[in-house]
Amino acid sequence: MSQKKFSHIELFAGCGGLSLGLEKAGFELTLANELSPMAAETFAYNFFNENFEQLAKKNKKPKKTFWLSSQFDILTERLRENPFNYPSLNKGFCDIPKDKKQLQNSLIIGNIIELNHLIEHDIELLHALKSAFNDTEIDLISGGPPCQSFSMAGLREKDSDKNTLPWEFANFVAKVQPKIVLLENVTGILRAFKDKDGSLYHAWFEVAKVFATKKYIPLCLHVNAKFAGVPQNRPRFIMLAIRHDIFLNLIPFFKKGSAEEKLFSPSLKFYDLIQKNVKKVVWGALPYFDVSIPEHLKLFQNSFLKHLVSHKEVNVKLALDDLKFNNPAKPSSFIKSLNIEFTNIIKTRKKISNHELRNNSQLVKCRFRIYQILQKCNNKEITNAVFNILKGKETKLSEDVWSKLKKFNYLQYNNQMKSFTNKADFEEYLKLHPTQKQTQKALNPASPAPAALSIPDDACHYDEKELRVLTVREMARIQSFPDNFVFRSKVTTGGQMRKFEVPQYTQVGNAVPPLLALALGKSIAELLMLIKN
Repeated sequence: MSQKKFSHIELFAGCGGLSLGLEKAGFELTLANELSPMAAETFAYNFFNENFEQLAKKNKKPKKTFWLSSQFDILTERLRENPFNYPSLNKGFCDIPKDKKQLQNSLIIGNIIELNHLIEHDIELLHALKSAFNDTEIDLISGGPPCQSFSMAGLREKDSDKNTLPWEFANFVAKVQPKIVLLENVTGILRAFKDKDGSLYHAWFEVAKVFATKKYIPLCLHVNAKFAGVPQNRPRFIMLAIRHDIFLNLIPFFKKGSAEEKLFSPSLKFYDLIQKNVKKVVWGALPYFDVSIPEHLKLFQNSFLKHLVSHKEVNVKLALDDLKFNNPAKPSSFIKSLNIEFTNIIKTRKKISNHELRNNSQLVKCRFRIYQILQKCNNKEITNAVFNILKGKETKLSEDVWSKLKKFNYLQYNNQMKSFTNKADFEEYLKLHPTQKQTQKALNPASPAPAALSIPDDACHYDEKELRVLTVREMARIQSFPDNFVFRSKVTTGGQMRKFEVPQYTQVGNAVPPLLALALGKSIAELLMLIKN
């Protein structure tokens, strides 16, 4: 990889998974923006070595992190502030310095809507961002705005703040004019949604239309982080959008019949249609390329996107086995290489953080053992039969299901493992461990982790001596965070605070896996290198 550095602005930065991977790929952070002070606390700790907790105790403020607008002037109170109650610009406490150079390589905590207002009225700041603070051009703006409820038609109704976020992202892009845009989102964006009238719309298609109106050519992708070496089956939507004049400079490098030409040809046609009349562009005018489709996979493999599909599958056991509290294994080659990969970016730590056990009752531990056995059986009929009893829908098991389940040992209240010889006794055992959840499961050590893994209750450990939920560090391993990356703020939350707090488990679950971000960064860098040379 060339040592040439590219400039990068990160919106919706979260705890920093995307920024971490992009930095490793050669992108220098020009500016980051994040709404949540809790996620921002983790970002600042890892990228700027700023410890908000210690600073708050000393009644000091960070030097690389600036609040756009807060109700409070004291850092202690800001750390738990509800970000949806931030005052509008000029009506709260604002840290933005007069000397805009101080914002280089910094984090702004605040609402993207207010940030857009700021750069709209502060020409000096806008120029600094457009020039990456050094009289060049910003190479990349990236981020993952919530897009699920977005439609261009819905913008007129203004019925939801979330509806406007992709538009605000696009407006920021239109002002700052990066060469390339990277938008990341959940795979659910590819499913059609219904508006208030019951009409179907496709959020990803609407987002692509918006960026085309801003003179960017969108390439839409359905990728999976497991192909980038992440030990999780994590499909994601990715949009790469290239500024039209930059795209024209790239065309000579795309040979006739090449994978790049096949990837971008539909996008260019779509872009031309948008320029003629956006209102006439209907669903179906732009495809997305899906890594799970063999002919599309070949395009990934034979193009600048090859980094997204170039890694062997990594299973949960390789990611977690050395973190077991009972009989831990030695770190796998995957863990060794993961930690080496980001050595020069994240500060070296003396010990592994965020690996504290959560309390689980004996009843819950017994239930976790049941989940482990269901995972070993890997049979929907058996799983459904057991959950029907756990949920109180049934009282008996079939002989066929019982014949398979009686082979295993189950945790007893004396903390010993033992099998059952009597079906009726086993049925009573199941009734003693009721639950209404069917999403909980034990991890399969031989496979990547499932996609739905963002809160502690989603899964339990695969080892019978580890009857517990995963620690924050284990969740971070599954997301491909190196061990030196430390998660800050509260570990978890509940009740009404779930609506606005972003604790450690949520930070991990919401993040872009750093290894996926690295693969994306390498792909984008290839395009930028073509026009830099």
